[in-house]
Amino acid sequence: MRTFGSVAELEAIVGEDVIDGEWITIDQARVDAFAEATDDRQWIHVDPERARKGPFGGPIAHGFLTLSLLPHLMAGAVRIDNTVMGVNYGLNKVRFPAPVPVGSRLRPHVRLLSLEHLPSQMGHAGVQLVWEVTIEREGGDKPVCVAETVSRRYG
Repeated sequence: MRTFGSVAELEAIVGEDVIDGEWITIDQARVDAFAEATDDRQWIHVDPERARKGPFGGPIAHGFLTLSLLPHLMAGAVRIDNTVMGVNYGLNKVRFPAPVPVGSRLRPHVRLLSLEHLPSQMGHAGVQLVWEVTIEREGGDKPVCVAETVSRRYG
């Protein structure tokens, strides 16, 4: 994890690779819980027996499960001190170049693409941050997710 003492410290690293985050394991229980939460119970995710005979040779995680882990993965890669609040603002681009077989270990590679100062809101100065997050699978030859995520931080 890389820690920044303030938002101002981020200005020096715009365009640079920040860090590789911590590994997390995608197990069947997590996939099943996501399927229940989203009502997406497609067999390639939740039926290991049938999935073994399918195109991926076993169950795979939902692409949107991988995407939903971005805040957690980012929190394990980057910490920004001396702010009062951070919010997700949106996404610019998202792609899922490779599947995530159940049992895989994933980690993010993070790069800050841009930092834009925002008008104060309720007495707090803010910035909009655009991050490129490339999620890799341990042993994989292609990323499993590449996303530009937009967040705002207020100090």
